[in-house]
Amino acid sequence: MAERAYTDAELEAAIAAIADPQRLREAQDLVTRSAPALARVLATALEEGGWFDMGHNQAVREATGHDDYGERVRAVRTMLAEETRLGMLVGVAVGFELARELERPRRRRQASPSNPMSSEAPGPSTSPGAPGSQTTEED
Repeated sequence: MAERAYTDAELEAAIAAIADPQRLREAQDLVTRSAPALARVLATALEEGGWFDMGHNQAVREATGHDDYGERVRAVRTMLAEETRLGMLVGVAVGFELARELERPRRRRQASPSNPMSSEAPGPSTSPGAPGSQTTEED
């Protein structure tokens, strides 16, 4: 099944929807349960992207190498803010991919011989109630 691009309006509406405190708590609970595995994926993505290689080490040396205490604090804060932003962006990318992966079994369950438009054939364990399938309230 081909992925589609989201419009700016769709993204804005989705962001507004997840800003709801209850939905945010639910998402935080999900992430908390998955934190160790997600942290490994994020660390791998950052490492493979070269985000924390020799350039990072150089930035740390530069930020902490200022003679003036105030300048050193400002440089470290700036570096931390940039690294936080980067981690968040990579984390969002990981989250998008995780959402796609979680949707794959659902799409397979919904695929049927009466749905010739589906490019994914249902697997033996992807029908509702089959071992290994996940049932949600929406099912």
